[in-house]
Amino acid sequence: METIKIAGTEDTPSVTLDTGSQLLEIAGRSLPEDVAVFYNPVLDWLDKYSENPMAKTVFNFKLTYFNTASSKMILDVMMKLESLHAVGKEVLVKWFYPEDDEDMKEAGAEYADIVDIPFEQVGYNS
Repeated sequence: METIKIAGTEDTPSVTLDTGSQLLEIAGRSLPEDVAVFYNPVLDWLDKYSENPMAKTVFNFKLTYFNTASSKMILDVMMKLESLHAVGKEVLVKWFYPEDDEDMKEAGAEYADIVDIPFEQVGYNS
């Protein structure tokens, strides 16, 4: 499976989709100018990944900020993971948020309510 590594910028998150190291992660700030151009490779990768997933899929979201357009794409990523879970694959979403950021904590809780997958909220000191 091809690895995707995208370095984060001021406006785009870093993305690591690496089955070799078992690291699937989106981290940083997400406000890309064109969310479809940025996130479509991630969604395409997840489509291919779902054909032959790891025994357990753990996807880390370590976002510090995201805009409204990104929120829809993040949900699309989670829907792909939900599809995996629906066919009996082991999936866990880990939503990391700074402990002093109620908005990011609430965003994680809202996503957890929308998708039917195991979801873990992880607060950390920023």
